[in-house]
Amino acid sequence: MKPLPELMSFVEGLPEPHILFDTQYRILAANAAYRRQFSPDRSVVGRTCYEVSHRFSVPCDQAGESCPLARSRESGQRERVLHLHHSPKGEEYVNIELAPLLDANGQQAFYVEKMEPLRVAQGQATAQGLIGRSPAFVHMLGLVARVAPSQATVLLLGESGTGKELVARAVHEASHRAAKALVPVDCASLPESLFESELFGHERGAFTGANTARGGLVEAASGGTLFLDEVGDIPLTMQVKLLRLLETGTYRRVGSTEQRHADIRVVSATHRNLDQMVAQGRFREDLYYRLSTFPIHLPALRERRDDIGLLATALLSRVAPQRKLVLSNAALQLLQTQDYPGNVRELRNLLERSALMCDGDTLEAGHVTQALQSGRRASVAAAPLGVATPGALKSVAASALQQMARQHTGSRAELATQLGISERSLYRKLNALKSG
Repeated sequence: MKPLPELMSFVEGLPEPHILFDTQYRILAANAAYRRQFSPDRSVVGRTCYEVSHRFSVPCDQAGESCPLARSRESGQRERVLHLHHSPKGEEYVNIELAPLLDANGQQAFYVEKMEPLRVAQGQATAQGLIGRSPAFVHMLGLVARVAPSQATVLLLGESGTGKELVARAVHEASHRAAKALVPVDCASLPESLFESELFGHERGAFTGANTARGGLVEAASGGTLFLDEVGDIPLTMQVKLLRLLETGTYRRVGSTEQRHADIRVVSATHRNLDQMVAQGRFREDLYYRLSTFPIHLPALRERRDDIGLLATALLSRVAPQRKLVLSNAALQLLQTQDYPGNVRELRNLLERSALMCDGDTLEAGHVTQALQSGRRASVAAAPLGVATPGALKSVAASALQQMARQHTGSRAELATQLGISERSLYRKLNALKSG
Protein backbone atom coordinates (compact mmCIF):
# COMPACT_ATOMS: atom_id res chain seq x y z
CA MET A 1 0.00 0.00 0.00
CA LYS A 2 1.33 3.42 -0.94
CA PRO A 3 0.75 6.39 1.34
CA LEU A 4 -1.44 9.21 0.13
CA PRO A 5 0.38 12.19 -1.46
CA GLU A 6 -1.26 14.40 1.18
CA LEU A 7 0.44 12.37 3.93
CA MET A 8 3.80 12.62 2.20
CA SER A 9 3.33 16.38 1.87
CA PHE A 10 2.36 16.68 5.54
CA VAL A 11 5.51 14.88 6.69
CA GLU A 12 7.68 16.99 4.39
CA GLY A 13 6.33 20.20 5.90
CA LEU A 14 7.03 19.32 9.55
CA PRO A 15 9.81 21.44 11.11
CA GLU A 16 11.39 18.61 13.12
CA PRO A 17 13.16 15.57 11.58
CA HIS A 18 10.52 12.98 10.59
CA ILE A 19 10.47 9.78 8.58
CA LEU A 20 7.53 7.75 7.26
CA PHE A 21 7.86 3.97 6.94
CA ASP A 22 5.71 0.88 6.44
CA THR A 23 5.09 -2.28 8.45
CA GLN A 24 8.18 -3.88 6.90
CA TYR A 25 10.42 -1.12 8.32
CA ARG A 26 11.02 0.38 4.83
CA ILE A 27 11.44 4.16 4.81
CA LEU A 28 8.98 5.76 2.38
CA ALA A 29 9.81 9.41 3.04
CA ALA A 30 12.26 11.53 4.98
CA ASN A 31 11.48 15.21 5.33
CA ALA A 32 13.82 18.12 4.70
CA ALA A 33 14.64 18.55 8.40
CA TYR A 34 15.71 14.89 8.60
CA ARG A 35 17.76 15.09 5.42
CA ARG A 36 19.62 18.18 6.63
CA GLN A 37 20.43 16.77 10.05
CA PHE A 38 20.95 13.07 9.52
CA SER A 39 21.46 12.32 5.85
CA PRO A 40 22.73 15.28 3.82
CA ASP A 41 24.73 13.15 1.36
CA ARG A 42 22.64 10.03 0.84
CA SER A 43 18.96 9.21 0.43
CA VAL A 44 17.43 6.89 3.02
CA VAL A 45 14.21 6.19 1.08
CA GLY A 46 13.84 2.49 0.33
CA ARG A 47 16.17 1.41 3.11
CA THR A 48 15.05 -0.05 6.45
CA CYS A 49 14.95 2.17 9.51
CA TYR A 50 17.10 -0.22 11.55
CA GLU A 51 19.83 -0.31 8.90
CA VAL A 52 19.87 3.48 8.61
CA SER A 53 19.79 4.18 12.34
CA HIS A 54 21.98 1.41 13.73
CA ARG A 55 23.67 -0.42 10.84
CA PHE A 56 21.70 -3.49 11.96
CA SER A 57 20.74 -6.30 9.59
CA VAL A 58 17.65 -7.15 11.67
CA PRO A 59 15.01 -5.04 13.47
CA CYS A 60 16.08 -3.39 16.73
CA ASP A 61 14.17 -5.76 19.01
CA GLN A 62 16.05 -8.69 17.45
CA ALA A 63 19.39 -6.97 18.08
CA GLY A 64 18.98 -6.24 21.79
CA GLU A 65 17.51 -2.75 21.39
CA SER A 66 14.08 -1.37 22.17
CA CYS A 67 12.05 -1.08 18.95
CA PRO A 68 9.28 1.55 18.95
CA LEU A 69 7.50 -0.18 16.04
CA ALA A 70 7.39 -3.51 17.88
CA ARG A 71 6.16 -1.74 21.02
CA SER A 72 3.51 0.12 19.03
CA ARG A 73 2.27 -3.12 17.49
CA GLU A 74 1.89 -4.52 20.99
CA SER A 75 0.32 -1.48 22.63
CA GLY A 76 -1.61 -0.11 19.66
CA GLN A 77 -0.55 3.43 20.49
CA ARG A 78 2.21 6.04 20.28
CA GLU A 79 5.58 4.96 21.73
CA ARG A 80 8.77 6.73 22.77
CA VAL A 81 12.30 5.33 23.07
CA LEU A 82 15.87 6.63 23.29
CA HIS A 83 18.25 5.32 20.62
CA LEU A 84 21.81 5.79 19.46
CA HIS A 85 21.43 6.97 15.89
CA HIS A 86 24.14 7.21 13.22
CA SER A 87 24.62 10.72 11.91
CA PRO A 88 27.32 12.62 10.00
CA LYS A 89 28.77 13.58 13.39
CA GLY A 90 28.94 9.97 14.60
CA GLU A 91 26.50 8.27 16.92
CA GLU A 92 24.08 10.59 18.67
CA TYR A 93 21.45 9.91 21.31
CA VAL A 94 18.07 10.59 19.75
CA ASN A 95 14.61 10.73 21.29
CA ILE A 96 12.27 8.81 19.00
CA GLU A 97 8.51 9.28 19.11
CA LEU A 98 6.60 6.91 16.84
CA ALA A 99 2.92 7.20 15.95
CA PRO A 100 1.04 4.40 14.12
CA LEU A 101 -1.29 5.33 11.24
CA LEU A 102 -4.33 3.10 10.72
CA ASP A 103 -5.97 2.02 7.48
CA ALA A 104 -9.73 1.88 6.77
CA ASN A 105 -9.95 -1.44 8.64
CA GLY A 106 -8.31 -0.06 11.77
CA GLN A 107 -5.03 -1.89 11.13
CA GLN A 108 -1.59 -0.31 11.46
CA ALA A 109 -0.45 0.53 7.93
CA PHE A 110 2.26 3.18 8.29
CA TYR A 111 4.33 4.83 11.00
CA VAL A 112 5.49 8.41 11.42
CA GLU A 113 8.64 8.80 13.49
CA LYS A 114 9.85 12.08 14.99
CA MET A 115 13.53 12.27 15.89
CA GLU A 116 14.88 14.77 18.40
CA PRO A 117 18.62 14.70 19.26
CA LEU A 118 19.50 14.69 22.94
CA ARG A 119 22.57 16.88 22.61
CA VAL A 120 23.71 16.59 26.23
CA ALA A 121 24.98 13.00 25.91
CA GLN A 122 27.16 11.02 23.54
CA GLY A 123 27.72 7.35 22.76
CA GLN A 124 31.32 8.08 21.84
CA ALA A 125 34.32 9.68 23.52
CA THR A 126 33.99 13.46 23.47
CA ALA A 127 35.63 16.33 25.28
CA GLN A 128 32.62 17.11 27.45
CA GLY A 129 29.14 16.07 28.54
CA LEU A 130 27.67 12.73 29.52
CA ILE A 131 29.34 9.74 27.87
CA GLY A 132 28.24 6.11 27.74
CA ARG A 133 26.31 3.38 26.01
CA SER A 134 25.97 0.67 28.66
CA PRO A 135 22.42 -0.51 29.51
CA ALA A 136 22.51 1.19 32.94
CA PHE A 137 23.61 4.49 31.38
CA VAL A 138 21.03 4.34 28.57
CA HIS A 139 18.26 3.58 31.10
CA MET A 140 19.24 6.63 33.16
CA LEU A 141 19.44 8.80 30.05
CA GLY A 142 16.01 7.61 28.93
CA LEU A 143 14.56 8.87 32.22
CA VAL A 144 16.32 12.22 31.73
CA ALA A 145 14.87 12.54 28.23
CA ARG A 146 11.39 11.68 29.47
CA VAL A 147 11.26 14.07 32.44
CA ALA A 148 13.25 17.02 31.02
CA PRO A 149 10.44 18.66 28.98
CA SER A 150 8.09 18.62 32.00
CA GLN A 151 8.03 20.88 35.06
CA ALA A 152 8.39 17.99 37.53
CA THR A 153 10.92 18.26 40.33
CA VAL A 154 13.73 15.76 39.84
CA LEU A 155 15.77 14.02 42.55
CA LEU A 156 19.12 12.58 41.44
CA LEU A 157 20.31 9.73 43.64
CA GLY A 158 23.80 8.34 43.40
CA GLU A 159 27.20 7.95 44.95
CA SER A 160 29.73 10.77 44.98
CA GLY A 161 31.48 11.14 41.65
CA THR A 162 28.71 9.71 39.48
CA GLY A 163 28.15 13.03 37.68
CA LYS A 164 25.04 14.41 39.35
CA GLU A 165 25.73 17.98 38.24
CA LEU A 166 26.24 16.81 34.65
CA VAL A 167 22.89 15.01 34.77
CA ALA A 168 21.22 18.07 36.30
CA ARG A 169 22.62 20.11 33.41
CA ALA A 170 21.30 17.50 30.98
CA VAL A 171 17.80 17.83 32.48
CA HIS A 172 18.03 21.62 32.20
CA GLU A 173 19.40 21.74 28.65
CA ALA A 174 16.80 19.28 27.36
CA SER A 175 14.00 21.35 28.93
CA HIS A 176 12.05 24.36 27.75
CA ARG A 177 14.08 26.44 30.21
CA ALA A 178 17.41 25.80 28.48
CA ALA A 179 17.76 29.41 27.31
CA LYS A 180 17.78 30.61 30.94
CA ALA A 181 20.27 29.93 33.72
CA LEU A 182 21.03 26.72 35.59
CA VAL A 183 22.01 27.91 39.08
CA PRO A 184 23.76 25.37 41.33
CA VAL A 185 23.50 25.59 45.12
CA ASP A 186 26.10 23.61 47.09
CA CYS A 187 23.98 22.86 50.15
CA ALA A 188 26.85 21.05 51.91
CA SER A 189 29.09 24.14 51.94
CA LEU A 190 26.51 26.73 53.07
CA PRO A 191 26.51 27.38 56.84
CA GLU A 192 23.06 27.50 58.41
CA SER A 193 23.45 31.18 59.24
CA LEU A 194 23.89 32.08 55.57
CA PHE A 195 21.64 29.52 53.91
CA GLU A 196 18.44 31.57 53.90
CA SER A 197 20.17 34.75 52.77
CA GLU A 198 22.06 32.99 49.95
CA LEU A 199 18.95 31.24 48.72
CA PHE A 200 16.35 33.99 49.07
CA GLY A 201 18.42 37.18 49.26
CA HIS A 202 18.15 39.91 51.88
CA GLU A 203 17.15 43.54 52.33
CA ARG A 204 19.46 46.31 53.48
CA GLY A 205 19.89 46.21 57.24
CA ALA A 206 18.43 42.71 57.60
CA PHE A 207 21.50 41.69 59.62
CA THR A 208 24.94 43.00 60.54
CA GLY A 209 26.92 43.57 57.36
CA ALA A 210 23.87 43.75 55.06
CA ASN A 211 24.74 47.21 53.76
CA THR A 212 22.79 46.81 50.51
CA ALA A 213 19.82 44.77 49.34
CA ARG A 214 20.80 41.65 47.47
CA GLY A 215 18.91 39.06 45.46
CA GLY A 216 19.44 35.39 46.18
CA LEU A 217 20.08 32.32 44.08
CA VAL A 218 16.34 31.75 43.59
CA GLU A 219 16.11 35.09 41.80
CA ALA A 220 19.22 34.31 39.77
CA ALA A 221 17.53 31.13 38.55
CA SER A 222 14.34 32.94 37.47
CA GLY A 223 12.98 31.35 34.31
CA GLY A 224 15.55 28.58 34.59
CA THR A 225 16.54 25.74 36.89
CA LEU A 226 17.69 25.76 40.51
CA PHE A 227 20.00 22.82 41.22
CA LEU A 228 20.19 21.92 44.92
CA ASP A 229 23.30 19.76 45.21
CA GLU A 230 23.65 17.57 48.33
CA VAL A 231 20.15 18.43 49.47
CA GLY A 232 20.50 15.88 52.29
CA ASP A 233 22.83 18.33 54.05
CA ILE A 234 20.22 21.10 54.41
CA PRO A 235 19.62 21.87 58.12
CA LEU A 236 16.17 20.97 59.44
CA THR A 237 15.42 24.61 60.26
CA MET A 238 15.97 25.53 56.62
CA GLN A 239 14.06 22.58 55.20
CA VAL A 240 10.72 24.12 56.18
CA LYS A 241 11.58 27.33 54.27
CA LEU A 242 12.53 25.32 51.19
CA LEU A 243 9.29 23.37 51.52
CA ARG A 244 7.30 26.61 51.44
CA LEU A 245 9.09 27.63 48.25
CA LEU A 246 8.19 24.32 46.58
CA GLU A 247 4.60 24.26 47.83
CA THR A 248 3.60 27.85 47.11
CA GLY A 249 6.17 29.01 44.58
CA THR A 250 6.76 32.07 46.78
CA TYR A 251 9.46 33.27 49.16
CA ARG A 252 10.57 36.33 51.11
CA ARG A 253 13.94 37.97 51.23
CA VAL A 254 15.49 38.04 54.70
CA GLY A 255 14.28 41.22 56.41
CA SER A 256 11.29 41.69 54.09
CA THR A 257 7.56 41.02 54.38
CA GLU A 258 7.03 41.16 50.61
CA GLN A 259 6.20 37.85 48.99
CA ARG A 260 7.99 37.19 45.73
CA HIS A 261 7.09 34.66 43.08
CA ALA A 262 9.70 32.14 42.00
CA ASP A 263 9.60 31.04 38.35
CA ILE A 264 11.97 28.11 38.73
CA ARG A 265 12.24 24.38 38.12
CA VAL A 266 13.98 22.50 40.95
CA VAL A 267 16.42 19.64 40.44
CA SER A 268 18.09 18.26 43.56
CA ALA A 269 20.74 15.64 44.22
CA THR A 270 22.18 13.67 47.11
CA HIS A 271 24.44 10.73 47.84
CA ARG A 272 22.66 10.18 51.16
CA ASN A 273 19.87 7.70 51.92
CA LEU A 274 16.97 10.13 52.32
CA ASP A 275 14.49 7.35 53.21
CA GLN A 276 16.68 6.45 56.16
CA MET A 277 17.10 10.10 57.12
CA VAL A 278 13.30 10.55 57.08
CA ALA A 279 12.90 7.50 59.35
CA GLN A 280 15.51 8.97 61.72
CA GLY A 281 13.79 12.37 61.79
CA ARG A 282 16.74 14.11 60.10
CA PHE A 283 14.88 14.99 56.89
CA ARG A 284 11.31 16.19 56.55
CA GLU A 285 9.04 13.64 54.93
CA ASP A 286 6.89 16.28 53.25
CA LEU A 287 9.97 17.91 51.72
CA TYR A 288 11.22 14.52 50.55
CA TYR A 289 8.01 13.92 48.60
CA ARG A 290 8.12 17.42 47.14
CA LEU A 291 11.67 16.90 45.89
CA SER A 292 11.25 13.36 44.62
CA THR A 293 8.41 13.67 42.13
CA PHE A 294 10.71 11.98 39.61
CA PRO A 295 13.72 10.22 41.16
CA ILE A 296 16.57 9.08 38.91
CA HIS A 297 19.25 6.63 40.06
CA LEU A 298 22.71 7.42 38.70
CA PRO A 299 24.60 4.15 38.24
CA ALA A 300 27.97 3.74 39.91
CA LEU A 301 30.93 3.18 37.61
CA ARG A 302 31.12 -0.49 38.65
CA GLU A 303 27.55 -0.84 37.31
CA ARG A 304 28.63 0.39 33.88
CA ARG A 305 32.09 -1.10 33.35
CA ASP A 306 31.47 -1.29 29.59
CA ASP A 307 31.66 2.52 29.53
CA ILE A 308 35.14 2.70 31.08
CA GLY A 309 36.86 2.58 27.67
CA LEU A 310 34.82 5.53 26.34
CA LEU A 311 35.22 7.47 29.56
CA ALA A 312 38.96 6.81 29.74
CA THR A 313 39.51 8.05 26.19
CA ALA A 314 37.55 11.24 26.90
CA LEU A 315 39.21 11.81 30.27
CA LEU A 316 42.71 11.35 28.88
CA SER A 317 42.04 14.16 26.41
CA ARG A 318 41.16 16.37 29.38
CA VAL A 319 43.97 15.48 31.79
CA ALA A 320 46.65 15.46 29.06
CA PRO A 321 45.25 17.63 26.25
CA GLN A 322 48.65 18.29 24.70
CA ARG A 323 49.36 14.55 24.24
CA LYS A 324 47.72 11.90 22.03
CA LEU A 325 47.65 9.15 24.64
CA VAL A 326 45.99 5.84 23.86
CA LEU A 327 45.22 2.90 26.15
CA SER A 328 46.67 -0.54 25.55
CA ASN A 329 44.24 -3.45 25.78
CA ALA A 330 45.97 -4.67 28.93
CA ALA A 331 45.66 -1.25 30.57
CA LEU A 332 41.96 -1.09 29.72
CA GLN A 333 41.39 -4.57 31.13
CA LEU A 334 43.08 -3.51 34.36
CA LEU A 335 41.02 -0.32 34.57
CA GLN A 336 37.83 -2.34 34.08
CA THR A 337 38.53 -4.56 37.08
CA GLN A 338 38.69 -1.74 39.64
CA ASP A 339 35.70 -0.99 41.88
CA TYR A 340 36.01 2.84 41.90
CA PRO A 341 34.26 3.89 45.12
CA GLY A 342 34.96 7.45 43.93
CA ASN A 343 33.40 6.64 40.54
CA VAL A 344 34.22 8.81 37.49
CA ARG A 345 36.08 11.32 39.63
CA GLU A 346 38.36 8.55 40.87
CA LEU A 347 38.85 7.21 37.33
CA ARG A 348 39.94 10.67 36.21
CA ASN A 349 42.48 10.96 39.03
CA LEU A 350 43.82 7.47 38.28
CA LEU A 351 44.25 8.32 34.60
CA GLU A 352 45.97 11.60 35.39
CA ARG A 353 48.48 9.76 37.62
CA SER A 354 48.91 7.05 34.98
CA ALA A 355 49.61 9.67 32.30
CA LEU A 356 52.31 11.20 34.50
CA MET A 357 53.93 7.76 34.80
CA CYS A 358 54.01 7.37 31.00
CA ASP A 359 56.71 8.91 28.80
CA GLY A 360 55.42 7.54 25.50
CA ASP A 361 52.15 7.68 23.61
CA THR A 362 50.64 4.41 24.90
CA LEU A 363 49.39 3.96 28.44
CA GLU A 364 50.31 0.41 29.47
CA ALA A 365 49.06 -1.74 32.34
CA GLY A 366 52.32 -1.07 34.17
CA HIS A 367 51.62 2.66 34.23
CA VAL A 368 48.14 2.02 35.63
CA THR A 369 49.58 -0.33 38.24
CA GLN A 370 52.11 2.28 39.33
CA ALA A 371 49.33 4.85 39.58
CA LEU A 372 47.25 2.46 41.70
CA GLN A 373 50.18 1.92 44.03
CA SER A 374 50.57 5.65 44.58
CA GLY A 375 46.87 6.27 45.16
CA ARG A 376 45.07 6.79 48.46
CA ARG A 377 43.75 3.21 48.42
CA ALA A 378 47.19 1.74 47.86
CA SER A 379 46.96 -0.52 50.92
CA VAL A 380 43.71 -1.99 49.68
CA ALA A 381 43.66 -1.65 45.93
CA ALA A 382 47.27 -1.78 44.84
CA ALA A 383 49.67 -3.55 47.20
CA PRO A 384 53.22 -3.93 45.82
CA LEU A 385 53.27 -6.27 42.84
CA GLY A 386 56.24 -8.21 44.12
CA VAL A 387 54.34 -9.47 47.18
CA ALA A 388 52.16 -12.45 46.31
CA THR A 389 49.56 -12.06 49.03
CA PRO A 390 45.76 -12.30 48.59
CA GLY A 391 45.52 -8.51 49.00
CA ALA A 392 48.17 -7.94 46.37
CA LEU A 393 46.49 -10.33 43.97
CA LYS A 394 43.24 -8.49 44.41
CA SER A 395 44.97 -5.15 43.89
CA VAL A 396 46.27 -5.97 40.43
CA ALA A 397 43.06 -7.71 39.44
CA ALA A 398 43.89 -11.40 39.30
CA SER A 399 41.42 -12.08 36.51
CA ALA A 400 42.96 -9.35 34.35
CA LEU A 401 46.47 -10.70 34.96
CA GLN A 402 45.38 -14.21 33.97
CA GLN A 403 43.76 -12.91 30.80
CA MET A 404 46.79 -10.82 29.90
CA ALA A 405 49.10 -13.82 30.41
CA ARG A 406 46.88 -15.99 28.17
CA GLN A 407 46.74 -13.39 25.40
CA HIS A 408 50.42 -12.39 25.50
CA THR A 409 52.34 -13.93 22.59
CA GLY A 410 55.82 -12.74 23.52
CA SER A 411 58.21 -13.72 26.29
CA ARG A 412 57.57 -13.50 30.02
CA ALA A 413 60.26 -10.82 30.18
CA GLU A 414 58.29 -8.67 27.72
CA LEU A 415 55.09 -9.14 29.72
CA ALA A 416 56.88 -8.17 32.94
CA THR A 417 58.18 -5.02 31.26
CA GLN A 418 54.67 -4.18 30.04
CA LEU A 419 53.35 -4.55 33.60
CA GLY A 420 56.17 -2.50 35.09
CA ILE A 421 57.45 -5.30 37.38
CA SER A 422 60.44 -7.61 37.41
CA GLU A 423 60.33 -10.97 35.64
CA ARG A 424 60.86 -12.71 38.99
CA SER A 425 57.88 -10.90 40.52
CA LEU A 426 55.75 -11.89 37.54
CA TYR A 427 56.64 -15.55 38.00
CA ARG A 428 55.75 -15.36 41.70
CA LYS A 429 52.40 -13.80 40.92
CA LEU A 430 51.54 -16.32 38.20
CA ASN A 431 52.49 -19.20 40.49
CA ALA A 432 50.37 -17.71 43.27
CA LEU A 433 47.42 -17.51 40.90
CA LYS A 434 47.80 -21.18 40.02
CA SER A 435 48.03 -22.26 43.65
CA GLY A 436 45.18 -19.94 44.68
